[in-house]
Amino acid sequence: MTFTYPAVFRKLEDGTYEGYFPDLEGCLFHGDTLDDAINDAIAEEKEWITVELEEETGLPLISDGEDVVLGENEFLRNVQVILHLQEGFDS
Repeated sequence: MTFTYPAVFRKLEDGTYEGYFPDLEGCLFHGDTLDDAINDAIAEEKEWITVELEEETGLPLISDGEDVVLGENEFLRNVQVILHLQEGFDS
């Protein structure tokens, strides 16, 4: 299955990046470069979704990017992950 959630990226004064997923509570990421931050965002999103699916708590609705309020030096990017679910998984 493919999951795509919006992520907020912020460039810090030292040139590194950090960010979060507004819809995925506590799902944070960072990186020395934008590419590193994107890769970390993918890994964190995948882990967050995997845990939620294993706990069968359900996934949050996906926010419309236009509804996400951005701060200074922040920008939005949709981050997509592909999960190969185990055979017999009931959704």
